[in-house]
Amino acid sequence: MKKSLKKMNIVGLMLMAILVLVSCDKDDSQDFTEEGTFTVAELKASDETDLITEDVINIGEEVYATDEITVTSKSNYISDYLPDCVTITTVVTSTSKEKTIDFGEGCELPNGNILSGIIYLSYLKDMDLATKTLSMSLENFTFNGVAVEGSASVVRTRSNENGNPQSDAESSFSGEWPDGTSASFTGNRTREWIEGYGSGFWGDNVFLISGKGTYTGKLGNVFMKETMVPLRRELACRFIVSGILKISRNDTTASLDFGDGSCDAKGILTYPNGEVQEIFLRRFFN
Repeated sequence: MKKSLKKMNIVGLMLMAILVLVSCDKDDSQDFTEEGTFTVAELKASDETDLITEDVINIGEEVYATDEITVTSKSNYISDYLPDCVTITTVVTSTSKEKTIDFGEGCELPNGNILSGIIYLSYLKDMDLATKTLSMSLENFTFNGVAVEGSASVVRTRSNENGNPQSDAESSFSGEWPDGTSASFTGNRTREWIEGYGSGFWGDNVFLISGKGTYTGKLGNVFMKETMVPLRRELACRFIVSGILKISRNDTTASLDFGDGSCDAKGILTYPNGEVQEIFLRRFFN
């Protein structure tokens, strides 16, 4: 490569530099507005925070569902979502169950995410209740190297109007990435478990997610996200496979379409001026 560069003339170098600048601007640095409201790079970073929130709450619900199904079906139900490197201990009080979900120094989930530390989960022990609140908190917790703090409260309904389990979660988390950057993310979301409940196989679990949240990035930029069309999350895929998200800051609004159901990192971003761009949401992949 160095030899090739030496042979290039000044014009060639200038053209290459222009192409690089245009490519970078189009990929990670393009602003939603000329004033620089927020960037595609920030959107990609916020998508990682969504994944953290989704997976942390999903783990709590998976552990609770294992307990619920075992009791209500009168059989020894076993979920295969959490691997053997996770240690779950339970303390039963007169009214509640307190669970410690310990990932140790590092434990890889079936979807490839690597977690360490502890998730605390508690809920009322009366499994006959149709609706129950799950409380979750973290201790020395990391998600793919991101140090995460915060908590979540999940109101879980065993059967909604469609006959599916549903949860309404309020969460507040903050994270510090290995490079020292940090972000905070809060939200309210409803998740309906539409496929795979009770199968015992994590790969067929499918959810529809709706709600809204706030993301504060490393530069202090704040923007809101709200679902316009419910997001479809298939647990076997790292990415949201369909649905539309509205992203806004001040009076500026863009939309992100996650596609046609294919498991890929692609999304279609529509800017306030109507311009359309295909972007790639990294979710911890470069």
